[in-house]
Amino acid sequence: MIEKFIVNMRALNRERMIRVCLPEGYEQSDKAYPVLYMHDAQNLYRDEDSFFGTSWRMINCLKRSGLELIVVGIDCNGEGTKRFDEMGPWISDKNINRMLSIDESINLGGEGEQYIDFIVKELKPDIDKKYRTISEDTAMAGSSSGGFITTYAVCKYPSVFKRSASLSPAYWLSQKEIEELAEKTDLTNVKKFYSDVGTEEQVVHFGPIEYLNSNLSFKKVLNKKNIDYRFETVEGGVHNEVSWRERFPDILRYLYKD
Repeated sequence: MIEKFIVNMRALNRERMIRVCLPEGYEQSDKAYPVLYMHDAQNLYRDEDSFFGTSWRMINCLKRSGLELIVVGIDCNGEGTKRFDEMGPWISDKNINRMLSIDESINLGGEGEQYIDFIVKELKPDIDKKYRTISEDTAMAGSSSGGFITTYAVCKYPSVFKRSASLSPAYWLSQKEIEELAEKTDLTNVKKFYSDVGTEEQVVHFGPIEYLNSNLSFKKVLNKKNIDYRFETVEGGVHNEVSWRERFPDILRYLYKD
């Protein structure tokens, strides 16, 4: 069952659609459930809602994983380059604009901190009040720049997001900054950290080599942290929802197998 509602993002002074997927049998049960927050909710559940004509088919992913979770999907900002702004804690170097074929007069990023603060300080309390959640068992997952902001969220709030999955994360948006943040952050409260990269990733002028090198660079930071993490190089993996949904059930099982 999917419930939809609009919230006011006070941290960013704008409204946003939230799409909550409840476990089968939720209404007939009195159980409490872990909560997984995910980005780009338009692409999570139904192919007809997706920007690209195909979705993660999240309900099927959950069935295949065998897990019972509440998934809270947050729609992305589809206006111009605003998705990059909300998914980027820092303003990216202008070289990123060139690689993405975006006008260099436009600043990409800079609203990521407020976006994550909205999730932690505004949305999460409302979700925990409205639904039967295990409030201390909160996870986050996302892909591409959604994977990038997921890693940032774990570093900013490691006592909140104790499980995370960053699929094909676009660390190259602010490579130096995200690595420096992860290096100085105490991540000992993090139970599970998953990250991966496909061997055939391509976003405009960022190709497989750039994507792989970016993620391998961040992996060096993870190697220094005393946490349970899993890094995968996905042979043949490309940069789309079909590729991500194929591997997500196994990722979920890793995240929740304590």
